[in-house]
Amino acid sequence: MNEATRKYILDHRTEDVRTLALRKVSEPAVDHSFALDQIRGWQIAKKKIPTWANVEGIHYPPHLSLEQCSSEQTARYKQRLCERVLKDLSAEKECSSLVDLTGGMGVDCSFMARVFDHSCYVERQQQLCDLAAHNFPLLGLADTKVVCAEADEYLQKCDPVTMFFLDPARRDVHGGRTYAISDCSPDLIGLKELLLEKADGVLVKLSPMLDWHEAVRQLGDVLEVHIVSVGNECKEILLLMSKMIQHPLQVYCVDDDQVFCPMADSIDDCSKRPISSDNPSSWRYLYEPNASIMNAGCFEALERQFSVMQIAANSHLFVSDQLVADFPGRSFEVIGMSTMNKQMLKSFLQGLTKANIAVRNFPMSVADLRKKLRLKEGGEVYLFATTTADRQHVLIKTRKPSSL
Repeated sequence: MNEATRKYILDHRTEDVRTLALRKVSEPAVDHSFALDQIRGWQIAKKKIPTWANVEGIHYPPHLSLEQCSSEQTARYKQRLCERVLKDLSAEKECSSLVDLTGGMGVDCSFMARVFDHSCYVERQQQLCDLAAHNFPLLGLADTKVVCAEADEYLQKCDPVTMFFLDPARRDVHGGRTYAISDCSPDLIGLKELLLEKADGVLVKLSPMLDWHEAVRQLGDVLEVHIVSVGNECKEILLLMSKMIQHPLQVYCVDDDQVFCPMADSIDDCSKRPISSDNPSSWRYLYEPNASIMNAGCFEALERQFSVMQIAANSHLFVSDQLVADFPGRSFEVIGMSTMNKQMLKSFLQGLTKANIAVRNFPMSVADLRKKLRLKEGGEVYLFATTTADRQHVLIKTRKPSSL
């Protein structure tokens, strides 16, 4: 990158890329196409990977790689996970090593590598390897080895390591998203035995749309399942495999700083139907589990560990007569409840002009229900539309608890 292009990027990187694309560049030495890619990349990184955005000179790849890469928050979670697991995997070894077999943009590798003595980034696209070789030294990772190779070919030849990390491609030949393990590339099922033969531990990142029960069944040797959400949006599923460590399967439901771990002896409850609560008079508080728990489906374990009851088998809303301050999700105080009877609704909604509305196991969308109730969005009232155990469609009026 020449000086004119570098200056153009710095001068314009806070501006709208579409507007810049239409504007004529007066300096002929500016590589306009490259500059626009870097400006777009920096703007995405500023929100998604702020540590990278704060380092001058980082080069960014085309938009698809930025779209698919981990956020800094999820990458840091993997870093902490590796740091914890490493204490068990390398207890009797003088040095530790990480090989990222599907390097991509290198975000995950750039954070995880910091807890290992040696690290290697493997990627099949030469363009991404060139970017990694340029970026890693700027990020303080000059010793991280960069290798352009297919993951399965490198795996066949490499020496034993402490940890392999894989983030398999989840798009088909037409660019469409895929979610099953059998559709991933490289082939996790086919490579599993070799991966575990050459590494003490294997960490795999998978789609949040994946059925983790089926993944555990297909792969075997899975010690931990981490369902990771950011801002109550499920981002990824991590599977930790090893033959070096032996303990019962553990599930971690993570949403920002909230972590819910069903007790080891209740993991099987994640596939069972929950018990419902059919006594509305005891519903003083209502709880909405975070996205990771909704994905995990550990509803019976949630009931047992927090002494709450689910409204109905498919509603995924919980209630209690005492406030559970540390419930992993959102908590509300129940103000009242109404059926969808027209007369009852009129009295129930009297004086209410706006509300936050959510639907759970209910035959109407939020938009249709808001239109029917003639309520604007916002305010301090939260309405939950759901179906009770006796199959009644109801509205539950709530507010945030004053004691939280």
